[in-house]
Amino acid sequence: MATSKTTRKTKRPKARSRSGRPPRQRHAQAHAAQHKKASRANGGKSPHKWSHHVMETSDAMDLQRDIFKNGNADEIAQSLKQSSTKSRRRKGTPFQSAMSMLNFYINRAGRNLPKTRRATLEQAKRKLREAFGRAP
Repeated sequence: MATSKTTRKTKRPKARSRSGRPPRQRHAQAHAAQHKKASRANGGKSPHKWSHHVMETSDAMDLQRDIFKNGNADEIAQSLKQSSTKSRRRKGTPFQSAMSMLNFYINRAGRNLPKTRRATLEQAKRKLREAFGRAP
């Protein structure tokens, strides 16, 4: 007795092109190719600096210049507290605003931030919590 195999054809989306990919994937493929081309033109760097745009156009607060680079933990915490309490452009509480700016700087630096500087900034977080009377 011979067994017959039944083949089941899967339904494919009807809108496929010569490449055999659905439109959504073709768009992603084209976008990736263009992004790759743009990154080669910029020497391997991303063409957009979103963090720079945030720093320039944000409604956060005005900070003391180079406070994150030069100050120690106490100076950073006091400067952030002063800036956040004086600011009229913030959306949250002064504590939220100050802590978010400190976290933004730490995250923006990423792996390029030396361990000693990261430790200073983490200490500044603790000092900032103390300055606002928050539990550590």
